[in-house]
Amino acid sequence: MSEHFSRAMDRLYMLAMWVAGLSLLLMTIVIPVGIFSRYVLNRGESWPEPIAIICMVTFTFIGAAVGYRAGSHIAVNMLTDRLPAALQKAAARLVDLLMLLVTVLMFWYSFWLCVELWEQPVAEFPVMTSGESYLPLPVGSAVLILFVIERLLFGSQEHRPVVLIGNHG
Repeated sequence: MSEHFSRAMDRLYMLAMWVAGLSLLLMTIVIPVGIFSRYVLNRGESWPEPIAIICMVTFTFIGAAVGYRAGSHIAVNMLTDRLPAALQKAAARLVDLLMLLVTVLMFWYSFWLCVELWEQPVAEFPVMTSGESYLPLPVGSAVLILFVIERLLFGSQEHRPVVLIGNHG
């Protein structure tokens, strides 16, 4: 069971990495288009800014899940590094449980935010509603919840080959 779950998480990890990367790429393309249209064509377009914000939110929330699974997030270990090994394990478990709690709360509130704003249009980008634009929040939270559960059940996944892709250090 654990290997099946970890392989599914590997696929989810790769998908999340691609989504985060493509949203970062799209954001870096859209922002210069907005600048070019405003200052060179002398015609400010309304769509580049909301697209860039949606891409930034997607990159942030989906990318956070990727960073958590890879263990590349920021951590202050000054205190825990000085603890005995048993207490280090207990502190790591406590951190993971608190991470699960925070992520579940983040999922809950962002889900209901999307529900409440689902029909409200975005004035600058009428193709999309506000609820749809906030969708990366609960999706990223759900992915992060799965990665936290994986860490709680099976330990850190930093050693998995899919996580080590491109890591030469």
